[in-house]
Amino acid sequence: MTTVAESIPLSSSSAFDVTAFVEREAPAVLDYFGRRVAHADAADLLGETLVVVWRKAGSIPTDETRARMWLYGVARRVLSGHRRSASRRTALAERLRLELEIDRPEPDDALRDAVRGHIAALPELDREIIGLVYWEGFTLVEVAGILGMRAATVRSRHARAREKLRAALE
Repeated sequence: MTTVAESIPLSSSSAFDVTAFVEREAPAVLDYFGRRVAHADAADLLGETLVVVWRKAGSIPTDETRARMWLYGVARRVLSGHRRSASRRTALAERLRLELEIDRPEPDDALRDAVRGHIAALPELDREIIGLVYWEGFTLVEVAGILGMRAATVRSRHARAREKLRAALE
């Protein structure tokens, strides 16, 4: 009984046949990932691996055994990167969960609603400037960079928006 791997030989020419190599080895690499991660992730990891294979096609050894070893080395590094990313996401989610559990004083609902209402009444660009400064913590110079505007323009719009808010809240 011949296997799929035996039915598609490597190119006998000096040039390595990457297409035949990928067609022959992709199902086995998918199985490799499938035994280590969720099935949906396995397909994504195979895709990432094949991107590396095509980008590094000139680095693939021409010897069949060494080529398979090289491919599984790539697959292992892709899997390792996936696990690191998953670990970072889990740690970030845990930090966020802990941060959200911290008791924070709730502002007066009526005042909060009034402030939000007055901010909503501002022109869109002024709302964005106020939000980036007070909610996101950016400086006016940083806001200018984010919005692609001159810092002087952002400063003057910020000052006018603050004045409108101050007047509305008094």
